[in-house]
Amino acid sequence: MPNETANNAPAVQTYGLTRVYGSMIALNALDLTVNKGDLFGFIGSNGAGKTTTLRILATFLAPSGGRAEVLGHDVVKDADAVRHVIGYMPDFFGVYKDMEVTEYLDFFGACYKIPSAKREKTVNDVLELVGLTEKRGALIGALSRGMQQRLGLARVLIHDPQLLLLDEPASGLDPRARIEMMAILQELQRLGKTIIISSHILSELQTLCNRVAIIEKGKLIYSGPVQGVRDQMSTGQIYWVTVKDETAKALELLKARPEVSEAVAVDGQVKVTFKDHETDPGFLAETLVRAGVKVTGLWEDELGLEEVFLRVTRGETQ
Repeated sequence: MPNETANNAPAVQTYGLTRVYGSMIALNALDLTVNKGDLFGFIGSNGAGKTTTLRILATFLAPSGGRAEVLGHDVVKDADAVRHVIGYMPDFFGVYKDMEVTEYLDFFGACYKIPSAKREKTVNDVLELVGLTEKRGALIGALSRGMQQRLGLARVLIHDPQLLLLDEPASGLDPRARIEMMAILQELQRLGKTIIISSHILSELQTLCNRVAIIEKGKLIYSGPVQGVRDQMSTGQIYWVTVKDETAKALELLKARPEVSEAVAVDGQVKVTFKDHETDPGFLAETLVRAGVKVTGLWEDELGLEEVFLRVTRGETQ
């Protein structure tokens, strides 16, 4: 029966999760749900509580209040069971620079009690998955920062965990190495892994993750689909209009429309903000064309995840 419960449970569920350091509240009654198969982005500024949350889920830190479950296992009462189903990669981790890549992974495979007869294949499989097969005999100290990060990911995959907890896995990587890391994470999701990734590279999370959570000062501000956070945090749809020679006239016409909350000229274009998300944008072109204004361009400007994050963390939406 316990196994049935675990099978039916979300990948992660927290109930009023709280962590206090002296007089500082690092986590404030966090209720978070991560579904199986999610590639889940965990967003917050430094000190928001991201790392504290991941460390509690990884059983390295005890909560001060509330509770958390990982694949149906309580992180305090069933800590050993949790450790068998997770792979935790902290933002900074030590590597043994004088060891060869395969020696390093074989060592951790032994720690997880993988039989020696199976370890060689397991090591080769994870190296192939993270794109380090050609570096299997290299010294870790000779690897680039990006390759060391991929080796760290290989280490947490060695026991085939169901849930990956990755704290800033692309931190300090150059653009190419970041792209390669994100491609690996997408492949892991395709293979059925559930992944929680904390990151400040919000433009990449926007396209990488199917769901995100925004945390600020230990409190959950939003959790849900990426598109949902844009809708919730923005005041209304935004459209851009370009016209031929009559920008001022177009601006005045659109300002007069009841559906428009704001219309401003920006570099010869008109930025139009609607009062809500339900407005049909068709009236924009119709209004201008009827007044004899020639429309040369019309497109929607989606609110990006970075802008949403900045609005939330500045308190503009609270």
